[in-house]
Amino acid sequence: MQARDRGDDSQAIRVGFTASKKIGNAVLRNRAKRRLRAMARETLPHLGRPGWDYVLVARPEATVTRVYADLMADLEAALTSVHRTKQ
Repeated sequence: MQARDRGDDSQAIRVGFTASKKIGNAVLRNRAKRRLRAMARETLPHLGRPGWDYVLVARPEATVTRVYADLMADLEAALTSVHRTKQ
């Protein structure tokens, strides 16, 4: 995950997704992006901050095959870490 404070007064949380060809064929890339979108939909409203941009990056093997609960825990830990160091 990458995150950046836009530094404006916007209350919007923006999110982007990326899955390169290293993930695999189109079917695997689409599956990875679907999983990332679902994770963002569940997590960012609670742990994301207004005025921030987030990019969730699919990783080979892990994003497609890893247990969803483990991916969610990873995203929550990453969000907590980003905001702990940026305060």
